[in-house]
Amino acid sequence: MPPSTSDTIPTDLRRHDRDRFLATLFAPAQHQPDLWALLAFNLEIARVREVVSQPILGQIRLQWWRDMLDEAYGDGPVRRHIVATPLAEAIRARRIPRFLLDAMIDGRERDLDEAPPASLAVLEDYADATSAKLLQAMLVVLGATAPAASEAATHVGIAWALVGLIRAIPFHAAAQRIYIPVEVAQNADLHEADILALKPCAALSHAVQQLAEAAGERLSRARALRRDIPRAALPALLPARIAAATLKRLAMTGYDPYAPQIQQPDPLAAARLWFSWQLRRY
Repeated sequence: MPPSTSDTIPTDLRRHDRDRFLATLFAPAQHQPDLWALLAFNLEIARVREVVSQPILGQIRLQWWRDMLDEAYGDGPVRRHIVATPLAEAIRARRIPRFLLDAMIDGRERDLDEAPPASLAVLEDYADATSAKLLQAMLVVLGATAPAASEAATHVGIAWALVGLIRAIPFHAAAQRIYIPVEVAQNADLHEADILALKPCAALSHAVQQLAEAAGERLSRARALRRDIPRAALPALLPARIAAATLKRLAMTGYDPYAPQIQQPDPLAAARLWFSWQLRRY
């Protein structure tokens, strides 16, 4: 059976990828459906780990998407599916490089591995594959593939993923999954039992601070490129403002991923995106 989504792509994205969906609304109307197709594809492969009971079943689902890409990048018909069909149309209309989408699938295959990442570098490689490559594909749709924009997308994508993983610590711990790198945990004197205890502690906050600082450094590197970024690239990069706001709130909580203000959606997200768009900042 193919993966499935809700009846309409935007409805699903509003629920599960709200901030990035809101950012796409600043793109020209003719680009929005293709951006939504990319976000929906990302959502489909991102939740593979959540809907399978065994890694082999997750591999089968991911292979379904690899086979779909074979069709989309070929000359023949493409399977009909609420996400696959518009994704194939976007691929063919915008000439999205296949290596970007392949990397996203390969990155999600790592979700099927129960072992935590060995180092921060390994986690950032995962974030690059699963998040930064998505932003780079969005830049292709937006016609904003200048080197500076692509580099900024790499940093923003990695920062976004790190912030998302911090916010997901309670969820992952409840599922007995750990994304905090081994070296980061060791530096914080954080043990597996501490992570899986489903409550904050000093060692967990120390580890989270390391991840937050890495995300902040990525945002700083992205913003250093701001003068060389075309306005057309902003719908892909605007979520950096949401990530930065989350990092500020995280610092105010003492880097507690369980704090309500971290677990709740940012109530000012739409306003932050609008002001950032008006100021041409991310």
